[in-house]
Amino acid sequence: MNLLEEITQRRLLAIIRADSAERALRCMRTLIDAGVTAMEVSLTTPGGLDAITRARSQCPPAVLIGAGTVLTADQADAASAAGAGFIVTPGITPGARRAAATEVPLLCGALTPTEVITALDLGATAVKIFPAGQHGPGYLRELRGPLPRAPLVAVGGVDRETAPQYLAAGAVAVGVGSPLLGPAGATDAPRAQDDLAKRAAAFLEAVEPRHAVGRDRGQETR
Repeated sequence: MNLLEEITQRRLLAIIRADSAERALRCMRTLIDAGVTAMEVSLTTPGGLDAITRARSQCPPAVLIGAGTVLTADQADAASAAGAGFIVTPGITPGARRAAATEVPLLCGALTPTEVITALDLGATAVKIFPAGQHGPGYLRELRGPLPRAPLVAVGGVDRETAPQYLAAGAVAVGVGSPLLGPAGATDAPRAQDDLAKRAAAFLEAVEPRHAVGRDRGQETR
């Protein structure tokens, strides 16, 4: 799998944080039915590894399923054993180093130019700019000045309104957690999954290429 090509094409990475493996799976099924086909299960989810294993056996092969919030080398190994197709970290963690050493596709967290360069030198497939929402699309645009070929994914505080702005600023994709998931990962209320499906449709509309217009530095809209 070429993770960079896949997330560049799909443009939206759903971040699943739930209070149980079962609720995580329920949210994943809703998102897949709505058309979202790239997602990570945060290991802050109780039973997150079990959710990844079950999802990988139940979901279509074309759905990308990764493990998020990977901090340690042991977590990276466990996530790979559970069937995660890629590893996501909040920073340049021991888990990121293990994923790179074992050639597991890595979406490595970073913020500063030095961290972005370090993540790429480590072997990251793409760099997760986190927390993007604290700095805005303009910050990502500025990063791409000296680093025009760096594949950047905006994560943290990205909502439906700003998602196309990050893409227009040069992000290859956006990662979205609570603005997409809402309360669906923590409640069995009947409307929760219906509302999640509606938010998913709205986010997919927002990341359509026609909305990410005006890409900087002469790049065409993807």
